[in-house]
Amino acid sequence: MDFAKFQRLVEERPGFRTMENPTASGEYFSDSCGDMYNVFLKIGPGAIIEDITYFTTGCGFGTATCSLVTELARGRTVEQAETITEQEVMDALGGYPEKKRDYPSRTLEALRLAIDDYRAKVSRGEVPDYGQMPPAAPTQPARAVARPAPAVDGDGKLLIKLR
Repeated sequence: MDFAKFQRLVEERPGFRTMENPTASGEYFSDSCGDMYNVFLKIGPGAIIEDITYFTTGCGFGTATCSLVTELARGRTVEQAETITEQEVMDALGGYPEKKRDYPSRTLEALRLAIDDYRAKVSRGEVPDYGQMPPAAPTQPARAVARPAPAVDGDGKLLIKLR
């Protein structure tokens, strides 16, 4: 297991937030330990997962695993995200301790429930079928604008001019 990566995921918790106005969401409750996993999806043209976030009541392994799944799924199509495997998640962390090997299946189940929610909403006409829309054209990165260095006086104080 890549402990440094695990520690970073637990400390930084990338993707840990409740999304406002998600396209779809899925909730999984683990009977074995009482952890709850919520996954939120923002789907865009081409059925691409533009944003994915999570909320969990789980321990460090639950948090790290959810963060890994958000990193793996973001930017993929719904169909591609649905095929993420437990092994892919385990490999992304460099393995899991034996007693923690069920965490990828829990998190992936929440992801799949969110995907099911998206498809159900499409079939009910609640959200557009983004899969029928062409993917958005990639945007060019913003070009850096050269700005003059800030003015500093002889004592090293920043000078600010008000107009």
